[in-house]
Amino acid sequence: MPRFAALVFLLLASPVFAVDCPDWSGARAERELAALTERLAAWDDAYHRRGQSPVSDTIYDQARARLAEWRRCFPEAAGSAEAVALPAGEVVHPVPQTGLVKLDGKAAVRTWLARRDDVWVQPKVDGVAVTLVYAEGRLERAISRGDGRTGQDWTTRVRRLPAVPERLTEPLDAVLQGELYLRLDDHVQAEAGGAGARSRVAGLLARERLDDATGLRIGLFVWDWPNGPATLAARLEGLAALGLTESAAMTHPVSGVEDAARWRDRWYRGALPFATDGIVLRQAGRPPGTAWRAEPPDWAAAWKHLPREALAEVRGVEFRIGRTGRITPLLHLRPIELDGRTIRRVSLGSLARWQTLDVRTGDQVAVALGGLTIPRLEGVVWRASERPAVSPPDESEYHALSCFRPVAGCEEQFLARLEWLGGDQGLDLVGVGPGTWRALLEAGLLNGLLDWLFLDADQLAAAPGIGKARADALQARFSAARQRPFAAWLAALGVPPGVEPAPGDDWPTLASRSKASWQARPGVGEVRAADLHAFFAHEAVQKLASRLRAEGIVDF
Repeated sequence: MPRFAALVFLLLASPVFAVDCPDWSGARAERELAALTERLAAWDDAYHRRGQSPVSDTIYDQARARLAEWRRCFPEAAGSAEAVALPAGEVVHPVPQTGLVKLDGKAAVRTWLARRDDVWVQPKVDGVAVTLVYAEGRLERAISRGDGRTGQDWTTRVRRLPAVPERLTEPLDAVLQGELYLRLDDHVQAEAGGAGARSRVAGLLARERLDDATGLRIGLFVWDWPNGPATLAARLEGLAALGLTESAAMTHPVSGVEDAARWRDRWYRGALPFATDGIVLRQAGRPPGTAWRAEPPDWAAAWKHLPREALAEVRGVEFRIGRTGRITPLLHLRPIELDGRTIRRVSLGSLARWQTLDVRTGDQVAVALGGLTIPRLEGVVWRASERPAVSPPDESEYHALSCFRPVAGCEEQFLARLEWLGGDQGLDLVGVGPGTWRALLEAGLLNGLLDWLFLDADQLAAAPGIGKARADALQARFSAARQRPFAAWLAALGVPPGVEPAPGDDWPTLASRSKASWQARPGVGEVRAADLHAFFAHEAVQKLASRLRAEGIVDF
């Protein structure tokens, strides 16, 4: 289904779209509004002229809403960033493509349905909109959506698609509006999302040559017959008789909002041959095509799926250093809502990815929920006109054997080491988490990785937020850690993974092994052998082992 004329009509009441007025000077406001206006114009041109979607409908709509918010915030700057008109096409649609109003949630759907009768539902197919013009049953012209009034002549490329009949089964003069979509096998929207289907089908249509196998990958879903029979049931029956059976098979009457919701959920979670982004509700009775306008009508509406992604403003960039020295960039965001969750931060995964994307404060990014659970950065949507410098940590200073003490610049990796040490993969100190370690560090009680072993209850209780009862419990857990087995202590110290001490192994035995000796062990390759040898030979690790040996910890 086509993106409707968002220049005119946006129903964006959800808090995901709300933004506070930025603290900008007038000059910067002019630059930011101009940049966003230019970006929207480029998207419009790609969509309406070439049938391409550089961003999803969700991001597009939110960017339009963001521009409207900024215009309200800076009315004096809005005049310098006038909206750019949609690109005109080469061919006039015989019947305008209307677009759809978007209903926001069940309450809006219930209100819309209450004022209408004989309403039907069909999936909102995510593809590229097209108008097909038949004269005496023969395909005469195919027109891209364009701005709804005019579009590009797609006749030559559409004739290459087996899904679009060159000749109808009856010699009718007919105007059909529908969606060219990418055929997908058992596509489940809830699991796979849009799968880039719209952009992929647009890319296929843009090819100068389209072989038979590729042409078969594009299907046709006719969603309206503007000059067809007066009732929807008759139009569906007529389309089926003309050989266009898919829309007839997937358009159903609905009795109310719960019925519509069931179809929406069924098509969201069930397998379909195409991607969808919601459902379309159509009143059976509507005006003839001669009365249509290139704007959302009152006899059809879309109820879209909950957005899988959202536009977010970057408020800051943080670099976290993990136990092994891996640097993970973290973007702090102006809070957004996705699938009922408030998202305030998103990880970029690696320093290399941040360097590639060069994300900075003020940039606008697209965020999605990976597997509907973990926030994931999809990309930078546009960059702020003023971008402060960002200085990431020096990768060469952090590695698997750095930061065994909390010296300047090492606090994050040191705390990550403590969290690992006390976790279930190490000493399994139940109830001792990141907050506890940070409180002890900030109280000046931890200058080394093992200092917690020697704290008494009074010292623990003096740390902010600990208290006497908690201090007694912590001391008991710390004392019990002395009895943990040698393998648990090795893991707690951060020995490279994949090596379990054999019976009779102790620290002196393992520390005396050469690289060749390590590599001779089953499952240990050249790289792992070098890591193991470096670990046991490292001065900081040897000092930790000596301290544990002095305390009588088993096998040290």
